[in-house]
Amino acid sequence: MIPILNIEQFDRVIHSNDVYSNELSDHLTKNKEIVHSAHRHDFFLCVFFTKGTGIHEIDFNNFDIQPGCVFFLKPGQTHLWRFDSDPEGFIFFHTRDFFEFGFSNAKLTQFPFYYSDENPPNLQLKCDDFKSIKGLFKEINDEYYKDAMYKEQKLSSLINLIYIDLTRLYTSFESYRVIGSTVYLSYLRKFEELIQKYYRKKKSVAFYAKELNISSKHLNRITTNTIGKTLSEIINGRTILEAKRLLVHSEDSLAEISDSLGYEDYAYFSKVFKMRTKTTPSNFRDNYKKQNP
Repeated sequence: MIPILNIEQFDRVIHSNDVYSNELSDHLTKNKEIVHSAHRHDFFLCVFFTKGTGIHEIDFNNFDIQPGCVFFLKPGQTHLWRFDSDPEGFIFFHTRDFFEFGFSNAKLTQFPFYYSDENPPNLQLKCDDFKSIKGLFKEINDEYYKDAMYKEQKLSSLINLIYIDLTRLYTSFESYRVIGSTVYLSYLRKFEELIQKYYRKKKSVAFYAKELNISSKHLNRITTNTIGKTLSEIINGRTILEAKRLLVHSEDSLAEISDSLGYEDYAYFSKVFKMRTKTTPSNFRDNYKKQNP
């Protein structure tokens, strides 16, 4: 199975179990047995590269690593690093409770890099923004290693500030979708939460529409207008993503994977998988392992 890392594994000795920060080179050195193989977390992670090149694979999508890259990961996403040159920068992560406890009206899903699975998990900073963002990451890291009054409150405030600044930069890219309707955004959030909870057992559009107490037609309008995908595309896409994770990060048989995802008939699962990926489950597993020995 894919290992799921818990925030308590990182630097338990120093500070709170709900938040962690470090210089990236130190973090990678201390956790070298963990971070270079595929894994997922139960917390929110943000990493900023000041030096280094390579590839960051997030849920089977490859993103170039270069100075000025910022990556955002949500709980449950699978990722791994492949570096061509030694990286430097900063990394911090935290639980949902750590952030939201300090802000009665603020939610992590207000930030576009966290509010939809369809939004890109990365940002490439322009030269003009590099210095200021680096300063904010350094301030978070410095505060984390202090033993001062109200440290957790200050850390949550600093994280909120950096997310605000990164959101402004993130939404300045025309290719990154910004949802204008708060009503649509609310439904989209709830829909994605339901998918995360039920995708293994519930594949029908009607089920999710009923859970949200709206018509299938209206829910489909919401998803196509906000993230450009139909309900079926989103539901099937979540199932296929988990299938890919299990195919390459577990030793389960193809039939076991099919069954765990709610398909009693492997032949039908294979047909759906091939329709979405243009390859069979067995070929996908074999090809991935050849490319990533």
